[in-house]
Amino acid sequence: MARNNARTSRRTSAKEAARKVKKKPCLLCRDGVAWVDYKDVPLLRKYMSDRGKIRARRVTGNCAQHQRDVALAIKTARELVLLPYTQRTVTERPGSRGRGRGGERGERVARGASSGSPGAELEGVPGGQEPQAPDAEGSAEVLVGADGVGE
Repeated sequence: MARNNARTSRRTSAKEAARKVKKKPCLLCRDGVAWVDYKDVPLLRKYMSDRGKIRARRVTGNCAQHQRDVALAIKTARELVLLPYTQRTVTERPGSRGRGRGGERGERVARGASSGSPGAELEGVPGGQEPQAPDAEGSAEVLVGADGVGE
């Protein structure tokens, strides 16, 4: 917060004189709404952003009491699953390096599966994952096929 000295007060008063912003009227006061109903979803959606956040008073123009009532009604409607907490947004990030399914490494294909059916799994190994064990040097992989013999 700025100090209240002569230099800052002159600057702010000059800015305020140049910029007279008309305050938005409270729509709920104008319509004579005494109580904001949490079941009135279309009304509550007007006071929420597209991402599901509650809009501020300076944006909506609500008075303090109605802003509290709207916020409480939105929170109650969220708990009763009438309104979402957040909206789902699907965007593609520009920083991705094209690593979709499989990515740059590619996918490993099970070798030696004698059965041609797509649901066939390796014998004795759940999920079709191949057991891998390093050889004496630790650099090569030993793959076990469906018949249990290493390749």
